[in-house]
Amino acid sequence: MLDRLPGLEREYELVLAQLADPDVIADRARFRDASRRHRELEPVVLAARERRRVEGDLGAAKEMLGEADGAERAELRRELETAEGRLAEIDEELRVLLLPRDPNDGRNVIVEIRGAEGGEEGNLWARDLHDMYLRFAERSGLGVEPLGSDPSGMGGYNEVSFLVKGERAWTLLKFEGGTHRVQRVPVTESQGRVHTSTATVTVLPEAEEVDVQLEEKDLKVDVYRSTGPGGQSVNTTDSAVRITHLPTGMVVAMQDEKSQIQNRAKALAVLRARILKAEQDRQAAEASQARKSQVGAGGRADKIRTYNYKENRVTDHRIGLTLYKLDKVLAGELDELVDGLLADERARQLAGEE
Repeated sequence: MLDRLPGLEREYELVLAQLADPDVIADRARFRDASRRHRELEPVVLAARERRRVEGDLGAAKEMLGEADGAERAELRRELETAEGRLAEIDEELRVLLLPRDPNDGRNVIVEIRGAEGGEEGNLWARDLHDMYLRFAERSGLGVEPLGSDPSGMGGYNEVSFLVKGERAWTLLKFEGGTHRVQRVPVTESQGRVHTSTATVTVLPEAEEVDVQLEEKDLKVDVYRSTGPGGQSVNTTDSAVRITHLPTGMVVAMQDEKSQIQNRAKALAVLRARILKAEQDRQAAEASQARKSQVGAGGRADKIRTYNYKENRVTDHRIGLTLYKLDKVLAGELDELVDGLLADERARQLAGEE
């Protein structure tokens, strides 16, 4: 571990020089990459410098100990114990800081939620998840921009998507992808019976134009008139946009904006994110399994988390964490769940499982 530090410190100095270089500043992609690398390296370099300082204090105290006696010797021993303890703390910090970084850290994310099993109750649950994530984003200081939605007949969502902006957006939301199971009495249930329904969540890192360049020849763009629930027309112009990426067959449709240009821009943003995620999955040798691992089939047994209204309970099945505070979780207090998942990821990395 310690052998890596001098090289990282040299790289840090080079990155600082890049951030002050007018040519780099003028190149959006290079400046973005340099800024991200600076954020990654700075805590490592600061810890390495702190380690050298503590090592120096430790060495000086050891030299003085040989010539000291009485009260001075006792004081030096206390200083030695303090310095040795701090050195161990710094080494543990560096072990964590030098773990492989998630390549999507620092990116904005696109969240897509779809009602799955349970009919209209699944769509209503999709709306509740959407509201939960918006509250969580607000509590976490993240920005949210709606992308598109397909409302269902009773006020739920067949599908809804939105962009979450912020330095920690990916870190805080990357574990939310999967099937979310709810157990409650639906509003459509007349006899008070508990039903089990699901909604699926997909979390995609936002791709910038420099990450994924789309060629016009690879795009089939259809425009049509926007419609609302039940098929009624909500405007009289062809503002809705459907884009098909011919090489992959991916299709994205947007109709929420009144402007065709705005709908096209949002559709392209979602398309870039999906293509980037697919390429990352392929490079990680997961290919088509990665997206399936997030969403699964949307079945009741294929879940990452269960929300039980009667018991006010939330259980994350991946880490075996159960909280009896469903009301607070739905109000956006996901911190314990997110922290638990991040701690589990770090523990597995330290154990060499990832």
